[in-house]
Amino acid sequence: MIILLLFVPLFIVALIKTLLTPKKLKNLDKKHVVVTGGSSGIGKHAAILAARKGANVTIIARNSDRLAAAKKEIEAACIGKDQLISAVSVDVSNRKAISNELDSIEDKVGPIYMLINCAGMAICGNVEDFTDKDINTLINANYLGCLYPIQNVVPKFKQRKEGIIVLTGSQVSLMGMYGYSIYSSCKFALRGLAESIHMELKPYNVFVTLSLPPDTDTPGFETENKTKPQETILISQAGGLYQADTVAEKLLQDALAGNFFSYVGFDSYVLTTLCVGMSPFTNLLEVMIQSVILGPLRLMAAYYTNSFEKIVHKCYLEKEKNK
Repeated sequence: MIILLLFVPLFIVALIKTLLTPKKLKNLDKKHVVVTGGSSGIGKHAAILAARKGANVTIIARNSDRLAAAKKEIEAACIGKDQLISAVSVDVSNRKAISNELDSIEDKVGPIYMLINCAGMAICGNVEDFTDKDINTLINANYLGCLYPIQNVVPKFKQRKEGIIVLTGSQVSLMGMYGYSIYSSCKFALRGLAESIHMELKPYNVFVTLSLPPDTDTPGFETENKTKPQETILISQAGGLYQADTVAEKLLQDALAGNFFSYVGFDSYVLTTLCVGMSPFTNLLEVMIQSVILGPLRLMAAYYTNSFEKIVHKCYLEKEKNK
């Protein structure tokens, strides 16, 4: 009863404060935005949206042809003649190479204000079937390819006392799923990285956002489907498929608002809330709502987890029958 009496006024105060002091989005006009994995998918659309906000944009990827095509699309989205759009071909998992390129980019375009890490890939399969090459490829693309660019920009952001870093995780940053054992491990690591650097950089006025996209219609998703087990396909169908521009728009909006988590859709909201734990919070109202609904959501999660395990067991029985 005492807890309830304390909770109600706190909730009202938090609600009023949130309504009366809406978040002001940061301005990207003439700011330098760097997007890794910017030649396609979510990264390309994030770059296009940044250009529409007046930013100077640099996209980074390995495929030169895709980079050139994406650069033209981004240039077409510019709102000013003086905007600078650059494309750089480099392997983000090569620490020395990406560091040198980021230094060079700053010399040419200006200080980096926002780093959006979208480079990544997935290979699906049973855990025992992954080769050393598969494992190293996934770690390099999804974790080291995000860590190394961050390590380069952090000292500069600290010195300038401003900056935004976006890490693109996945819904499997929050939960393990059949077929994603190695990929999910990498994305879990990104969550730990995001939470840690959020705490490190907060005193320097540097903001960190962890984007948690659901299944998204991208070239990478098409490649992922080539190795996806039947169990994974059946489980994933429950979440639907989102368009890359929708995810990119929410990513940019949340990052400019200073939100730690960025998610799209009700399912992603439920999963993020369930797994919030010790993660940073945006405002007191958010914490109050989470504290109320976490219990019921846990029951919902148990239902879904059980349904996923039933799918896996059904597939197992079919395999045994066909032996």
